[in-house]
Amino acid sequence: MRNLLIGFLAAGMLLSSMVGTGAAKTKWNANSVWPPQNHQSVALQEFADKVKERTNGELEIVVQTGGALGYKGPELLKAVRDGLVPLSDMLTSGVAGDEPIFAIPTLPFLTRSHAEAKTLAEISRPYFDKAAEKWGQKILYIAPWPAAGLWTKAEVKSVAEMKGLKVRTYDKNGALVIEATGGTPHALPFSEVYSSLATGLIDSVLTSTPTAVDAKFWEVLKFYQPINITQATDLVTVNLKAFNKLDDATQNLLIDLGKEMEQIMWERVAQLDKDQEAICNKNGIATVPVSDEFLTELGAITETIRSEWLQTAPEDAKAIYEAFLKTVGR
Repeated sequence: MRNLLIGFLAAGMLLSSMVGTGAAKTKWNANSVWPPQNHQSVALQEFADKVKERTNGELEIVVQTGGALGYKGPELLKAVRDGLVPLSDMLTSGVAGDEPIFAIPTLPFLTRSHAEAKTLAEISRPYFDKAAEKWGQKILYIAPWPAAGLWTKAEVKSVAEMKGLKVRTYDKNGALVIEATGGTPHALPFSEVYSSLATGLIDSVLTSTPTAVDAKFWEVLKFYQPINITQATDLVTVNLKAFNKLDDATQNLLIDLGKEMEQIMWERVAQLDKDQEAICNKNGIATVPVSDEFLTELGAITETIRSEWLQTAPEDAKAIYEAFLKTVGR
């Protein structure tokens, strides 16, 4: 009887300890290379907060932003696959070096509007899901960036004026555009962009408005040309082994919350682009109107990039490309 009583007391103390510390049954780190105020990091934190709330703390996702876990970006498919981090946000085209199908969102001038970028993401999703599974992970949601423009120290109004620029690019497709216009692309992680501008390693950046705000471009650059060459997306993926250890209810909750967050992000980003550009303008960066002639020049150059990519693209990527053009009537 005494031993039984001691057992009950010990169990009670253990339960009290667990409740008192609020310890989660399962705790994951979630990686983001973006600063905490960036819209992708904010969304990841919102997702994590909802997961914790809806599971009553049974699953806690701790978001680590700003590259705090040491990852630069291109290696994240491998990192999640190998379980080095159970969950991560990653630039879709940034991991295309490991999985070529992920290059398609940033094929230059493939999408011509926010709505078309969303259509491309929807068509791509089943193919992306298959590719992610091959890498031992599951896509929870896909979130867009605003379209990428050119941020410079001098006004650029033609392809000829792009010649000689030293441009930070975030993926291979952007680098090909810069090379085709006579510039020099530099593949740099976000954490090195500001210092590279300050030291003269680069003099311009191909990116979207949130990155310009995050890096305070107005301290080192003067002009923004919204040429909208590409509209990138991020994937948020989870290691499949970690996901499969969860009970069915929690798995379904993650899937449902992922769908919810994806819808929110596509609705949020169009306005975000305007707001972030306004912040840049307020701080001294001038937006340079882009002429039809300039866009026509860029369109002609990038047609070659798209056609050459298709020659070596995976069959699934070609299927996405053809289905997209058919859907948008081109």
